[in-house]
Amino acid sequence: MTVAGEPGRDPVLPDADLDEARLRFALRIRAFAHDMLAPHARRIDEDGGFRRECVGELAAAGILGGPIAARHGGAAWTATELAIAHEEIGAVCGNTRGFLAVHTGLVSQCLERHGDDAQRAHWLGRLVRGDAIGCFALTEDDAGSDVAALQTRALPTDGGHRLTGRKIWITNGGVADVALVFANADPARGKDGITAFLVDTTAHGLRRERMPGRELGHRGSDHAQLVFEDVFVPSAAVVGGVGNGFAVALDGLHAGRLSVAAGAVGIHRAALAATLDFVTARVQFGRTLDRFQMVQERIADMTVELFASRALVHRCARRRDLGVETDGDLAMAKLYATEAAARACDHAVMLHGGRGYSTAYPVERLLRDVMGLRIYEGTTLIQKGLVARAITASRTRR
Repeated sequence: MTVAGEPGRDPVLPDADLDEARLRFALRIRAFAHDMLAPHARRIDEDGGFRRECVGELAAAGILGGPIAARHGGAAWTATELAIAHEEIGAVCGNTRGFLAVHTGLVSQCLERHGDDAQRAHWLGRLVRGDAIGCFALTEDDAGSDVAALQTRALPTDGGHRLTGRKIWITNGGVADVALVFANADPARGKDGITAFLVDTTAHGLRRERMPGRELGHRGSDHAQLVFEDVFVPSAAVVGGVGNGFAVALDGLHAGRLSVAAGAVGIHRAALAATLDFVTARVQFGRTLDRFQMVQERIADMTVELFASRALVHRCARRRDLGVETDGDLAMAKLYATEAAARACDHAVMLHGGRGYSTAYPVERLLRDVMGLRIYEGTTLIQKGLVARAITASRTRR
């Protein structure tokens, strides 16, 4: 069969669900991922380093600014096209897909929607061209899922604010040229004091450090701590207005979650493809593994859940394109796709036996990478809460 990421149509995968135009689009991104990303995916995981060359490659292919409007240099993708592209890239390299979720979803799209003309003119074209890299500085030691609890402060001063605090687990943080930073300019107002700032990472008083320890997955990504020590940012760097940062942050996470859900579908695809290649070739007890009933059961589960995941993700994307998407739609897509992908990767490792425990086969990396998708942009438990609130709210309004 055709392995995940390899150009060409594969009847085992959900290609048949795409119309001709979207299939051509998917195959173009698939070819890019196979040619430009696949040769490096294993090495960057083992070396634990961000491959900066991918930024220029993504820009040249029109992927870096995919969902950004044409007037800003982007390709004006629909949400459905974004989901297709991030699935294709996620099937080959979770690190690159994660980079895109942050750089394009959390930063560029957020700036496009909430930035002013001057901010967009200064940064957006550079982000789309790959001349600058962006990061989204929200998470702190005591503010993960509880965004309103962030402790970074923005002290008003003549001509702007001075930022003091520390951000952790900032993807692209060590390589970014601009950071979208969230700090509280009026702690007495709680989340209504949170404000978003565009901070040039060369700013005096900003220190960047690698996260301690080694990540379980996404080891080819750049994860950093950003320490702000009385960093001055001018008033012109405020994004969306003082006190509106909480809404800006949630909107950024909203953009990034579709990429995470689509990336999970890609990882799921890759796990299934690798498993099918293995079980149809591996002989035990005189027959290939795919002839055993318990193996067939797992293959069936992996396949059905893959199609269900993609259907939920594409449903969410279509509703976003129509302007009727809800928080519940997105939460269902991310929840189901990431959990189903985790189950598929677990099955893949088990069906590979001892080989699945080795870096000689891709499934152990897929299992490690998928764990992050259950956490990023809102954990599985957060998504369950959003789904439950969405469905119960419809009853309480009666």
